[in-house]
Amino acid sequence: MPYSTTKTSYLSDDFLLRNDFAKTLYHQYAKDLPIIDYHNHLPPAEVNTNRKFENISKIWLAGDHYKWRAMRTFGINEKFITGDSSDEEKFKQWAKTLPHTLRNPLYHWSHLELKRYFGIDELLSEANATEIYSHCNNVLKQDSFSTQGLLAQMKVEVICTTDDPIDSLDQHVSFHKQGTELGMYPAFRPDKSFAVENASTYTTYIASLAASVNFEISSYEKLLEAMSKRIDYFHERGCRLSDHGLEQLYFFKENTYSIETIFSQVTSGKELSKQEVDFFKFTTLLALCKMYHAKGWVQQFHLGALRNTNSRSLRILGADTGFDSIGDFDQATSMCGFFNELNTEDQLCKTVIYNLNPRDNEVFATMIGNYNDGSVRGKIQFGSGWWYMDQKDGMEKQINTLSNMGLISCFIGMLTDSRSFLSFPRHEYFRRILCNLFAEDVANGELPWDEKWLGGIISDICYHNAKQYFDFSPKNIQV
Repeated sequence: MPYSTTKTSYLSDDFLLRNDFAKTLYHQYAKDLPIIDYHNHLPPAEVNTNRKFENISKIWLAGDHYKWRAMRTFGINEKFITGDSSDEEKFKQWAKTLPHTLRNPLYHWSHLELKRYFGIDELLSEANATEIYSHCNNVLKQDSFSTQGLLAQMKVEVICTTDDPIDSLDQHVSFHKQGTELGMYPAFRPDKSFAVENASTYTTYIASLAASVNFEISSYEKLLEAMSKRIDYFHERGCRLSDHGLEQLYFFKENTYSIETIFSQVTSGKELSKQEVDFFKFTTLLALCKMYHAKGWVQQFHLGALRNTNSRSLRILGADTGFDSIGDFDQATSMCGFFNELNTEDQLCKTVIYNLNPRDNEVFATMIGNYNDGSVRGKIQFGSGWWYMDQKDGMEKQINTLSNMGLISCFIGMLTDSRSFLSFPRHEYFRRILCNLFAEDVANGELPWDEKWLGGIISDICYHNAKQYFDFSPKNIQV
């Protein structure tokens, strides 16, 4: 029997839907559509092996730096977050924290996840933590709560993982051979190939890259040859998009520095100047983007994160543990120069740009219009609210800005950008917010009361635009 209570009507069927037309748009045109999650950080091996999780903490708390930040803020000791306390103790500390996350998106997300996957209507708290922990663990024993089962429950049609150029992609190939309805495709994430800020780390990476292509990378020309070979390798295994996590895009006039000299210096252990680092990133990214264009890929740029801000925690806990924030990097001029350089020779492929700083919404929304050329519907995309912006206010601002300065009707919609198999109700969250915004415009007389037309636009944004934009198909896998 589902675990439920009649104490509260919170998260009703009409959650976030403020009028009848919003309810119609969501329930008739958005709710039941499949999900194309074209950017996430799910571990491919856990999908391929159809992992079943031992308990709710393993699947819900492990690796979730959103929750970790909240727990630290609430004064929870690190041993209950990333430390050596038991999984049940960690869950109870999260249950103690959750009621105090009200008005933070974690409050919405967490209760949506408990309700959609585990049938729990009750609000999680310290008082009911033991009972809910036991209930969730029993549910997780069911076959339908394996990784593939969880994705099927949410009608996930496609997931794209995030993969380093040196990855073998064996898990993707093995999964493809299973012949399941779910499509799992790699996404090429080459950040380490131009991360020359630390000479020692970079030299180690170049050695690994050389091993993957089976030849020595003794020059910058050889580096590009290696990257081209890995792009071919990824393409044969179904990859049709790349992704990059950067503070900003870069632009320099041609031959500002000698790229071969910079490569020689960094691989010899010499630390580079900031300008040399940026020039290397610009030159390498430019070359990679031309390779993507030749393959017909989509390229993604996640811009604006200030990472690893807490050096003490980085030393103790490592990267990706919840100490990154919004940065205030200049974006417009260098982004324009970079895209224009590619566009001049008609080598700018389909592109999605994501900003982390909301001050840049209008910059990004107007930038995409500079390079849409009529060759592809919505060729250049202003991506959905990302990271700190994928909450209600951030989503509404991104949707409104894109509507004001671009064509919301061509938007390719939401993605999770998550490491969690329980994060897919975020697509529901996005769809409800989207439907409500449209319906409020109708109620205000700003859009016509045309259910069929507006419902079609909603369906396109939630699913069909992404389906058309990306070339995901099992036929693309050649091994």
